[in-house]
Amino acid sequence: MHKLDNAPAWLWPSLLLLLIAAPLFSITQGAIALDLGQVWGALVEPTQQGLSQSVVWQLRLPRVVMAMIAGAALASAGFVLQSVTRNPLADPYLFGISSGASFGAVVTITGAFGASVWWLPAGAFAGAVLAIGLVLGLMGQAGYRQAERMLLAGVAVSFLFSALSAGLIYGADTNAIASVLFWNMGSVARVEWSQLWLPSSALVIALGWFLWQRRAIEAMACGDEAAHTLGVRVRRVRVQALLMAALVTSAVVALCGGIGFVGLVVPHLVRLMNRGFGWRLSWLQHLLCSVGLGAIFLVLVDTLARLLLPAQELPLGVITASIGSIFFIYLLGRVRH
Repeated sequence: MHKLDNAPAWLWPSLLLLLIAAPLFSITQGAIALDLGQVWGALVEPTQQGLSQSVVWQLRLPRVVMAMIAGAALASAGFVLQSVTRNPLADPYLFGISSGASFGAVVTITGAFGASVWWLPAGAFAGAVLAIGLVLGLMGQAGYRQAERMLLAGVAVSFLFSALSAGLIYGADTNAIASVLFWNMGSVARVEWSQLWLPSSALVIALGWFLWQRRAIEAMACGDEAAHTLGVRVRRVRVQALLMAALVTSAVVALCGGIGFVGLVVPHLVRLMNRGFGWRLSWLQHLLCSVGLGAIFLVLVDTLARLLLPAQELPLGVITASIGSIFFIYLLGRVRH
């Protein structure tokens, strides 16, 4: 059932090739243009002193790795949320998880804690868990069966935490306001090598749990009654899945700020390709495709953010929200019909 034999033979080599080509292309782009030869030379000889080595290893490679981790994390979280809630519109951003994490991070930045290596992710995770609790409370008993109610609960919680974050920013000092506003729109520009352990660890933990519970999650994607029949503890698995989504989302938000709609767009792109090409991807294959495509997607978005405006860089959240809002309208039309 979970063997990788339902996809065409060219799918996985093509995905691997894109996972190599997209980061290499991204590293060549920027204010200082590099060709592939310079990038390759810098990668194979990192100890040599030179402009290309400095640009590649200190500026571009950390942000490319962070973009890949963030894209994979948000895409996998979105796909699992859609599976355990049977809601095609589920996404960490629309569920209010991202806004809750942003609120928790803003509290630590504008408060007495500061943006430390421990307090910032802890605050983001606490805010994400609080958002999950509010959404579950608003949904009430068996609310997961109503996609519209779940979506409205998530949007309401998202607006609530956005308003609270705006109030905190309004009362902060000028320096904090400038840094928080840019950070809150999403960016991987300031990520350093020493910070990558946090989101990578969160992604490994979440993916490990997703794979460990894949049979239960796949059963829940077919309906709670079917999952109960198979002995799945539906409520416990759903809450644990929400906590795993909160973990990876808060780790990404703590370093990159708010990057929305990745968890909505990428899993549905895989579904569209699945239907369009006549594939029969299993749940596990869909998860792996979402992880890989999410990494590629956010790397390309980050590259686009550097290229759209001369001598300026757009926040990632602006581009992902533009793409995601159009995709969201399209999905709403499909759900309505």
